[in-house]
Amino acid sequence: MSSTTPAKQLLTVYVKTRSKNRSIKWIDNNTLKISVIAPPEKGRANKEVVEALAKELKTNKSSIEIVRGKTTTIKQVVIH
Repeated sequence: MSSTTPAKQLLTVYVKTRSKNRSIKWIDNNTLKISVIAPPEKGRANKEVVEALAKELKTNKSSIEIVRGKTTTIKQVVIH
C-alpha cells in the first residue's frame, strides 16, 4: 500500500434491533455489538448502525460502508 492510499479498517458488527436504548460495546479492536432502536425494515436499522458508528469513531457517515450482511444481524463494515 502506498503512503497516499488511506488505510481502511474492517469491523465485524453484531446488531440487536428494536432495543430500548442505543448502545455500543467493543468486544475487541475489530469487533463490536451495537443495539439500535430502529426495526430491521427498509434499511432503518442499517442507517442507525452507520450513524452510531460515525458518532463513536468521530467520522463522517459517508466514510462508513456496510459491505456484507445488509440483511442479517452480523455485518462487515469498512471504514474508509
